Amino acid sequence: MSAPFVVTIENFQSDVVGSELPVLVDFWATWCGPCKAIGPILDELAEAFDGKMRVGKVNVDEQGALSQAFGVRSIPTLAVVKNGEIVHVEAGFKGRAAVEALFQAHAAS
Repeated sequence: MSAPFVVTIENFQSDVVGSELPVLVDFWATWCGPCKAIGPILDELAEAFDGKMRVGKVNVDEQGALSQAFGVRSIPTLAVVKNGEIVHVEAGFKGRAAVEALFQAHAAS
């Protein structure tokens, strides 16, 4: 079972850039209503795509440098990092179908 993991500036290089699997990075904050709504969707999809994609969570209040590096201006922002490269970034709340489509498009086969 693959639960989302916490992404920090300290583990970003090893756990996201160096990951053998694509990583969907969720930029969020505790005070963000849409972030709270998308959280359970990401939890479910992390489990459903176990072994094909990982989910990392960046708390923008605690990891400002990472948020700046990704150009995050609004949250939630979802970014996909594949083979060490940022291949997709989108901001704003997305329903389950849209998030699942993102997983399907970028998950390892």
